Amino acid sequence: MTMHRTGTRTEWLAERLELLEAEKELTRQSDELAQRRQDLPWVRIDKAYRFDTEDGSASLPDLFRGRSQLLVYHFMFGPDYTAGCPSCSSIADGFNGSVVHLSNHDVAFAAVSRAPLPKLQAYKQRMGWTFPWVSSFDKDFNFDFNVSLTEQQQRDGTVEYNYRREAAWTLRGIDDALTKGGEGPVAEIAAMTGTDVPTYTRERPGMSAFVLEDGIVYHTYSAYARGLDALWGMYQWLDRAPRGRNEAGVWWRRHDEYSKA
Repeated sequence: MTMHRTGTRTEWLAERLELLEAEKELTRQSDELAQRRQDLPWVRIDKAYRFDTEDGSASLPDLFRGRSQLLVYHFMFGPDYTAGCPSCSSIADGFNGSVVHLSNHDVAFAAVSRAPLPKLQAYKQRMGWTFPWVSSFDKDFNFDFNVSLTEQQQRDGTVEYNYRREAAWTLRGIDDALTKGGEGPVAEIAAMTGTDVPTYTRERPGMSAFVLEDGIVYHTYSAYARGLDALWGMYQWLDRAPRGRNEAGVWWRRHDEYSKA
């Protein structure tokens, strides 16, 4: 027998209609937040960033591929990783279907990681992905957008992530929202990338938006940590499932690893 509260269809409908009003209000608030994102001031990018791509070296304007807008996903795949972050990999499983629609709506997309390009290409082939993925190996881009840090920064406590300063490195990992003060699944996820916790957490997840106008690139928006939840497609479905996210530790895998789990 179920332990969950049960009721009649009439009772369910009455509560569902109340919930619908709350959902509509959340949608309105989400629309307002989207407008506030678009209303943020643009910040001119003067640094000449370069990336390694399958077509050779490319500039930041090159990543727009003829569009006026660019969305970047900061994919956690550091130079010392043996495979991409499984969490980022889960999010990235939804990119292929979106890229074609974005590109036909004046929006280019690219994932950016610090691992050398051959590592990214091999992993991309393994995962069956086709979206653009470029390397910022040995360059400043990830550091400037606060999704990569050095070991010295980690030790000194000079890390800025998700718009706040982190304390000197302990077992906190990637933001308290994920690690719950060091008690979260970071060590397990680090092992899945072939690294230890400090090495793994020198890369961070995020997304950034840019616009190209009159030959000038501007940074318009960035989000990190749980600010990426809406991009993680499976969670949008789970939040509507009867038992919600129903998590007890790390349950997700790369999509080609479930049969091995």
